Amino acid sequence: MQVKICCISSLEEAKLAIQSGATDIGLLGKMPSGPGIISDELIAQISKRISPNNSTWLLTSEIESKKIIAQHKKTNTTTIQIVYKIKYANYCEIRNALPDIKIAQVVHILGDDSIEEAKRVSEFVDYLLLDSGNPNLPIKQLGGTGKTHNWSISKRICQEVNVPVYLAGGLNSKNINGAIEYVKPYGVDLCSGVRTDQKLDETKLIEFFSKVKSGK
Repeated sequence: MQVKICCISSLEEAKLAIQSGATDIGLLGKMPSGPGIISDELIAQISKRISPNNSTWLLTSEIESKKIIAQHKKTNTTTIQIVYKIKYANYCEIRNALPDIKIAQVVHILGDDSIEEAKRVSEFVDYLLLDSGNPNLPIKQLGGTGKTHNWSISKRICQEVNVPVYLAGGLNSKNINGAIEYVKPYGVDLCSGVRTDQKLDETKLIEFFSKVKSGK
């Protein structure tokens, strides 16, 4: 099970997450809302210090390929996580410019329509990440809500697409094994579920990974 710890705000947090068991690290660029937003310069500093055995993800709210490519060239992560809808042609442009970089697309689960959205976009990306944001609000929620969504929709998406799927949204030590057993994702993604006062909490990390490893 891949585990991505997101909203990482410092090298110390990144090291703590990896030491606890994280396989992937999420680093947030500029967003309209949400916790853990850091500068592109800090993202670059952190990603440079992470072992190649772990994946680093740039979370970008940019929607134009040129801006996404430029931001990635500043940060040099192994994966780009696009948190908002973009035109399909942009994926090809990103691939051509950054052929060795993985692309993950967030699909915010708002209803059954999200299933068809996920199936369409899965043809262009390496991963899907299913989250509980709402980009239709006046101030867009693009992640880090701490809320779960309808897992039955996420389960169907996992069954019907041909790319690995990460499950996000309100996961924590109390519900993680139920989520994994029901949805059967390739990986999971956490932010608020392992934090206290927006800081990464070692006790919560230990409890979370203990639950994942035990399956109980």
